Amino acid sequence: MRRTTIGFAALLMLGAGLTGCGGRQDQASTDTGGDVTCEVASETRVGIATGNATGVYFALGNAYAEQISAATGGKVKATAAETGASVQNIQQLVAGTYAVAFSLADTAADAVQGTGSFDGQKQPVQAISRIYTNYTQVIVRTGAGITSVADMKGKRVSTGSPKSGTEVIANRLLQSAGLDPAKDISAQRLDLTKTVDGMKDGSIDAMFWSGGLPTPGITDLFTTAKDKVAFVDITPLLAEMKKINPVYEESVIPAATYGMAADAKTIVVPNLLLVKDDLDANLVCALTKALFDRKPQLEQANAAAKGITLETARKTDPVTLHRGAVAALDKLNAPQ
Repeated sequence: MRRTTIGFAALLMLGAGLTGCGGRQDQASTDTGGDVTCEVASETRVGIATGNATGVYFALGNAYAEQISAATGGKVKATAAETGASVQNIQQLVAGTYAVAFSLADTAADAVQGTGSFDGQKQPVQAISRIYTNYTQVIVRTGAGITSVADMKGKRVSTGSPKSGTEVIANRLLQSAGLDPAKDISAQRLDLTKTVDGMKDGSIDAMFWSGGLPTPGITDLFTTAKDKVAFVDITPLLAEMKKINPVYEESVIPAATYGMAADAKTIVVPNLLLVKDDLDANLVCALTKALFDRKPQLEQANAAAKGITLETARKTDPVTLHRGAVAALDKLNAPQ
């Protein structure tokens, strides 16, 4: 039994190594300039950094990987990996572990401006496209006595995975409500699966999650816990959040999303697909075209993909679009 356990662990480590190599072995090398044809010269492996296993990044990332391979006739072999999400994704993108990364737009803006989690270090990343919108989903146990973010003082609160976009937004919301995330709450820096489990068993009082609609893990929570959990309206904090980054906007989570009695008001932020600024332009062009050419298949993986549109594709400021992406969007007649 012990040998079996050790053998399985070894296989897991090997698998992890291969996943990492999937990112590092993309031999697209650096962009050499010249015209962009969208033709990838040789077989190329790319790794995609996604997010938590029960989140939308992971669901769409895996579907996107399949569609990249299909759209290029197997010339580009893509694999998706579970990660801690936005901040970690950008760090590993820059390090060369992955070739493509999902990120919240506010975290990506911090990266290129050298602010927030990237204080003083501007990151060499550019965008493939703006994609769907992430909804900030702040949920509490109904018996915890929490009706606002300020009420979380002294409570057990999951702020998301370390180095995730969720954690960035959670800390900003707490600060906007006058709380110190390091002192005023009992912070549980957990991934979505563990967070949902904690909400179910009562070991967590409140949680933050930034994800598309519907997020599988949140669907599970509301299906299981039903009226024992509820959304908190965080829109009173929008003015303070906009002072940090104007990308934040107000929206609603429709009641039908999770079988709720009414819509829930919240704050939203767009997502971006990122690459390093020196990635081969023909590869980036092929990746961008696959995103839109295979959108129907992505929608089958998760309804959030319906928010991927040519109308908003270029809206990535202050993150610059990669020149390969610009070429693809021009071919696709995306509005300027």
